[in-house]
Amino acid sequence: MGLNSGIGGNRQRLHDRGTEAARHTDDGGEAMHTSGGRRTKAKHISSRKFVDKRSSMARIIKVVSLLCNLFFAESSHDKSRKQTLMEKEVVLDSGEKRLNELGYKQELRREMTLFKAIAIAFSTMTLFAGSTPFYGLSLQYAGPACLVWGWVVVAFFTCFVGVAMAEICSSFPTTGSLYFWAAHLAGPKWGPLASWCCAWLETIGIVAGTGTQAYAGAQVVQNIILLSTGTNKNGGYFAPKWLFLCMYVGVTVVWAVLNTFTLQVVAILDVISIWWQVIGGIAIVIMLPLVALTTQPASFVFSHFEMDPEMTGISQKPYAVVLSLLVSQYALFGYDAAAHLTEETKGADKNGPIAILSSIGIISVLGWAYILALTFSIQNYSYLYDPTNETAGAYVPAQILYDAFHGRYHNSAGAILMLFIIWGSFFFGGLSNTTSAARVIYALSRDGGVPFSKIWRQLHPKNKVPANAVWLCAAFAILLGLPILEVSAVFNAIASICTIGWVGSYAVPIFARMVMNEKNFKPGPFYMGRASKPICLVAFLWICYTCSVFLLPTYYPISWTNFNYAPVALAIVLGLIMLWWVVDARLWFKGPVRNIDGLKV
Repeated sequence: MGLNSGIGGNRQRLHDRGTEAARHTDDGGEAMHTSGGRRTKAKHISSRKFVDKRSSMARIIKVVSLLCNLFFAESSHDKSRKQTLMEKEVVLDSGEKRLNELGYKQELRREMTLFKAIAIAFSTMTLFAGSTPFYGLSLQYAGPACLVWGWVVVAFFTCFVGVAMAEICSSFPTTGSLYFWAAHLAGPKWGPLASWCCAWLETIGIVAGTGTQAYAGAQVVQNIILLSTGTNKNGGYFAPKWLFLCMYVGVTVVWAVLNTFTLQVVAILDVISIWWQVIGGIAIVIMLPLVALTTQPASFVFSHFEMDPEMTGISQKPYAVVLSLLVSQYALFGYDAAAHLTEETKGADKNGPIAILSSIGIISVLGWAYILALTFSIQNYSYLYDPTNETAGAYVPAQILYDAFHGRYHNSAGAILMLFIIWGSFFFGGLSNTTSAARVIYALSRDGGVPFSKIWRQLHPKNKVPANAVWLCAAFAILLGLPILEVSAVFNAIASICTIGWVGSYAVPIFARMVMNEKNFKPGPFYMGRASKPICLVAFLWICYTCSVFLLPTYYPISWTNFNYAPVALAIVLGLIMLWWVVDARLWFKGPVRNIDGLKV
């Protein structure tokens, strides 16, 4: 009975434990067994705590994830917005940004590259346009030595002018270029007058420049026709004055038509121009001395001095030396064409100065090589000016080419080909010159400085070029050439007007830059620092000297046929312009006008 009661007690205890286990199982899902109960219970408690921690961690991660999504979504939006702003800043050209700071909005198409800007500046200066027409005249004044070394001297001082211009261009990359520079650098008191004088000097010079290119081109065509039809000795046709004038007018009209098209067309032609002139120039420089049966000794080229008072009427050596530099002084300007196109050039605050200095360097080297090639290849110095020679003594470079090629090959085909290359230089130069002239007229009209400005500042609706200004420039260039019918020294006069006006306009901003307070000058990427003032001084004095030389008579005794009418023409035109200033223009012309906010600069 004791055993039964012990067994029954154990059963009762087991039943109680089972009930408790069942209760624990129901409450916590844990099975409690007699053997190893404590370990099982600890294990299940641990598992429960792990599940609870995992659930809590999941909730925390979810919250953090939501917060991160909100944060990074906002950051992505900010990043996207910043990236968009950065892209806009990248798209906004540095030259356009500086243009906006100066108060002008971008209106012209900014599509010119550095190479194209150099091409236009190079084409405006042209390799042959300056050195070819004046070569015979300068050689006649004082012989080959002054001509050859004069080019080096002029190139040296031209570099000072170029550096001064490049520094200002870097700070003010605007189409108005020179006259805008003058207005800003001269300050509010003198700015309007400085801008007025500079603008009109430049306009006169650059429009006359188109005339000089047209005249020089017509001269070459006249000699091509002469040599092609049998030379002066064999009954060749020498174009009379009326036909010469027709050629002058015709090529000017062609330039105007081409400039009425989009600038990209002109830019493509100017790229062709630079290769035409470089390759053609190198070909002439190399071939001419090789083809010539004999060449002059170095002593003749570099040290021979010879005057011709019977032909020129000039017997004073200093005067003859001064005039012999005309060929170089006329050839080495026009590099500011790159500045006129800065509103159409990418990165103009950097590329404008590079284009100016590059064009000076290329023309200086190739131009000197061209002069040396012509001078070394002279066959008979005294025969060059003989009116009975094959070119009628009218065009010395053509006679040198004819003597060289005819002497070796007994025909004039080579000389005609070389003349055609030279004519191409004049053609491309006149085209670029018309481009620059139209931009100057457009910029001045935009600021109300030209009569009937509303007409001349209008852009072609499709091509976005100043077409009306192009045709105005062409019309004035044609008017300058009308005296061809009566006056034999027309080219000297037009070239003098061109040089005095064009180079004289350089002097105004350079002088203003020289005398202004350095603190008021905001430099661009190209900046000379302390050297700026001395460079500007040398450049200004050289410009004054150059303008003075072109006012001098080129032949004595003076007559109606050889009269240099440039001083008279300039006196009349500039007198009327200054009278207009005193009477009326000073009351309303305040310089370049901002077209963003309507304020004056």
